[in-house]
Amino acid sequence: MRYKDIIEKMTLEEKAYLMSGKDIWQTQEIERLGIKSIFFADGPHGIRKQAAAANKLGLNAGIPATCYPTAATVANSWNPDLGEKVGEYLGDEALSHKVNVLLGPGVNMKRNPLCGRNFEYYSEDPYLAGKMAASYIRGIQSRGISACVKHFAANNQEKRRMSIDTIVDERTLREIYLTAFEIAVKEGRTKSIMTSYNRLNGSYTNENMHLMQDILRGEWGYKGTVVTDWGASNDRVAGLLAGNELEMPTTRGETNEQIIQAVKGGVIQEEYLDECVDRLLDLIFTTEEAFQKPYLKFQEERHHRVSQKVAEESIVLLKNKDHILPLKFGQKVAVIGDFAQNARYQGAGSSLVNPTILDHTMDCFEESGLYSIGYEPGFERYGKTNKEKIEKASKLAEQADVVLLYIGLDEVTEADGLDRQNMRIPGNQIELLHAIHNVNPNIVAILSCGSAVEMPWIDKVKGLLHGYLGGQAGARAILRVLSGDVNPSGKLAETYPLRYEDTPSCRYFPGGETSVEYREGLFIGYRYYGTADVDVLFPFGYGLSYTTFEYSDIRVDQRGVTFSLTNTGKVAGMEVAQLYVGCESDAIFRSSKELKGFKKVFINAGETKTVTIPFDDKTFRYFNVKTNRWEIEEAYYRIMVGASSADIRLTGKLFVPGTGAPLPYDKKKYPSYYSGKVGDVSAEEFEHLLGRKLPVSTWDREQPLGYNDTIEQCQYAKGVFGRFLFLSVAFAYWFLKKIGKRSTANLIMMSVYYLPFRGINRMTAGIVTMPMVDGLLLMVNGRFFKGFIHLIREFKKRKKRSGSGIEIPAAE
Repeated sequence: MRYKDIIEKMTLEEKAYLMSGKDIWQTQEIERLGIKSIFFADGPHGIRKQAAAANKLGLNAGIPATCYPTAATVANSWNPDLGEKVGEYLGDEALSHKVNVLLGPGVNMKRNPLCGRNFEYYSEDPYLAGKMAASYIRGIQSRGISACVKHFAANNQEKRRMSIDTIVDERTLREIYLTAFEIAVKEGRTKSIMTSYNRLNGSYTNENMHLMQDILRGEWGYKGTVVTDWGASNDRVAGLLAGNELEMPTTRGETNEQIIQAVKGGVIQEEYLDECVDRLLDLIFTTEEAFQKPYLKFQEERHHRVSQKVAEESIVLLKNKDHILPLKFGQKVAVIGDFAQNARYQGAGSSLVNPTILDHTMDCFEESGLYSIGYEPGFERYGKTNKEKIEKASKLAEQADVVLLYIGLDEVTEADGLDRQNMRIPGNQIELLHAIHNVNPNIVAILSCGSAVEMPWIDKVKGLLHGYLGGQAGARAILRVLSGDVNPSGKLAETYPLRYEDTPSCRYFPGGETSVEYREGLFIGYRYYGTADVDVLFPFGYGLSYTTFEYSDIRVDQRGVTFSLTNTGKVAGMEVAQLYVGCESDAIFRSSKELKGFKKVFINAGETKTVTIPFDDKTFRYFNVKTNRWEIEEAYYRIMVGASSADIRLTGKLFVPGTGAPLPYDKKKYPSYYSGKVGDVSAEEFEHLLGRKLPVSTWDREQPLGYNDTIEQCQYAKGVFGRFLFLSVAFAYWFLKKIGKRSTANLIMMSVYYLPFRGINRMTAGIVTMPMVDGLLLMVNGRFFKGFIHLIREFKKRKKRSGSGIEIPAAE
């Protein structure tokens, strides 16, 4: 152990109390031993350190910080060097705000386009997500503080996220849902990892011994700290035994006492607790060292310009009919759309950043060199049709050479805690688009959203520029691309299907009442569309430029692939060359191609560069469920280099010796997986893949409600009080939506409706104790008066015990 001398001086009580927070955002200090409290802050794309009510869990405004483009946006840059730079600047701001641990990046896969938190995740591909995450981590931790990779693992939806059980087979788990975390651990060397809320194959992730011990600690050799997501702890002792050191936020000593009793009762060996303490002390001491060195307050303007540069390189040009872009000098431009006046630049929920500066399109127009003849909002931001606004916008459009139409998804549609209901842009915006098209077909749509949308209207626009969620400088970055000052080089990090029904997981998302089954297996995103030969609107890796590139002279050997890349256009630009690999053997089912490398290259007009993309330990591997390890199948492999997953420019072939592992599958049992057509996998076939029977996916309505049952389940509670509670919450949600308070309504759905009863204790930082929760459960289960008396009695006990904070029992 690294801190054996300190640990030997600690009492059992001090060790146990160090295992949970002092309050919402800070760990417990032990002054007599020189152990300081460290501060955690949300921070995937900017620091959210609350200015008010910092000792309370909530979504209060943070102190001003740079709002960088979200992960979904930066992933489109395909530039790990850029990601590392963002990480460095985030680290600088964390130091300035005295934050020890930045809660990010998020590397969960975009399994389904409706996941409400997709804006905070990189990609549908684990290799790209892992490489981008590792770069962020290196940047953040270069400043001495810690990144905290999240949400470990298989957390790919928001609905019922605190209770849902993710059912996924071992190979899919390893190859798709854990690979990005593996890269973050091995290449990024993250100091901390955050576990997710959900269960995984029956166990909550922070209690899952296979995930936490076999894989994370064992195979990956992870030596850092594991922290729960806020309020995610279920069984504190089981979590600690699995290697989850830190529970956040505080439970006011309640779960710490459980650890003490577990040690005294022999359930936990104190030597094991010492190891957990040692890992947490390393996080505390190493991040505190950063604050002992001199550091400067970050320069807001400089960081703002970096945010702009990142946004510029991440914008994706999706359509450019008749070369409508870049805009020509002197063209009369009409600017239409509410998002032009009030930028949509970030997601919502726990990652909400209070920007230091905020660019809006209309405020930046004059410096862009473009000639605007006026602006009209055209639509109501939150979905209501306004005929007068449409008419005014149409009149303005008639006078213009080109219409810049700013459309997208509003802040309430994409949010932490809730999934989207559909993939559509709001109808009032599309109604406006059609009205403008009737008077002027020269439309360039500028799209602002953090995840894929359907575009049945795409033939109504000549140009389509996707800014995703470009951070506080995103509006200016978009104008620079429109004007031609910046040549777009972003490429999609996710596939855009023609319609939601084409997605491989649409029949399985968001699952049943208690579980969600990943029946599509390995075939998510482009892995499915390419293998099953399903047409898409825009493929993974797609993006246009104002120039053109030619690929030639491919050479393949055991070390990698080398080729020539020529800029055949008239302007300098950057191209993302992508390496895909496909196995020619059909003995083991796979997707037709998998991303195994990429490189972003800047090339001047007329210039040719030689590009090399090396192979690595992940190029040819697959996870064999018979040997329970990574293997290589001996076979010929197609080596493909392209401009997107659907635009392969060069191909080669390489024979790769194998590891001699036995074949893991009987083809006859897996017809869907061998064909790649996984849209309707039977329960029997999925059970073969899992190697076990599927769990029941419905609630047991005969049993009384317990700690892990939710407020939503009170609809069938035995007690009148329980059913009244459900109806009250459901009515509040409906009423708030009806009167236009969608954000508040969403907050109720996220923080109350889907909340397990144990979450009342965890999310209130122990203000509501577990014995008080017992009283509530008695009330909802039909024993109202007994439960009410119990609740009041426990409330009085808690009030009597409560003080200004948690006191660790004094050392004797």
